[in-house]
Amino acid sequence: MSITKTAMVTVCGRPNVGKSTLLNALVGEKIAIVSNKPQTTRNRIYGVVNRDDIQFVFLDTPGFHKAKNRLGDYMVKVTRESIADVDAVVLIVEPVPHVGIPEQELLRQIKESGLPAVLCINKIDTIEKKDDLLAVIAAYTEAHDFDAIIPISALKQDGLKELLIELAKYAEEGPQLFPDGMVTDQPDRQVVGEIVREKMLRNLDKEIPHGTAVEITRFVERDDEVIEVEATIYCEKKSHKGIIIGHEGAMLKKISTEARHDIERFMGAKVYLQTWVKVKENWRDNMNYIRSFGYDE
Repeated sequence: MSITKTAMVTVCGRPNVGKSTLLNALVGEKIAIVSNKPQTTRNRIYGVVNRDDIQFVFLDTPGFHKAKNRLGDYMVKVTRESIADVDAVVLIVEPVPHVGIPEQELLRQIKESGLPAVLCINKIDTIEKKDDLLAVIAAYTEAHDFDAIIPISALKQDGLKELLIELAKYAEEGPQLFPDGMVTDQPDRQVVGEIVREKMLRNLDKEIPHGTAVEITRFVERDDEVIEVEATIYCEKKSHKGIIIGHEGAMLKKISTEARHDIERFMGAKVYLQTWVKVKENWRDNMNYIRSFGYDE
């Protein structure tokens, strides 16, 4: 069936609520990195899903949070600007019967935009009693007039079919925006860099991974179907460099091995990956560095 309609949908919510997990589940491929640490996503990411005659284009945004540096300011700005020029907004929340300050701020922006909004209550696999879910629904029904409220588990892929059926109502007649087979607007080398960063988020403690950035300095697809990748990891302190490299290089090797496996799955090819670590002090407060690492409007 050919695509005759499109629906542009912003996915927003506080950090670590499951936005990237939902996007990956809808797309069917890993295009957004996932970790149990907040503020994993830094850029706006487009995920493309074709269903019947509709092309859904999802905008995965950084979690709404209180900025602590200029990179944080940029991430908040990306979220604000994503709630505009789309057909609908999906607000993802955890199953907590209370509308928190980040959700109140996002609801204020949604109201100002006048856009239709769907509430997704994620992580329903963690709810023990039905009454607990009803309390969450009641709290958000009082806070905003949602077009629909859909309980989901992005991790278990429950409720996603119902979500797409609901979002199909906002599709408008129009040409296909992305070609068949394209699941994201992110260049391959950017996805590869984000995969390396995800492995740092998963393997390193506390603040260290949030002070890191990854630059892909070499990305070559050889004739023998092997892809050569060279990645430079930047951190803010010399002490952090030692932790990332680890004793006799063990941590960097672990990060690189895990990243290579995911990159090979994403690219569908054998990958030769080399990684280095360099120090750039306070890069998160330097707009030149922020732009050079791909975080740009």
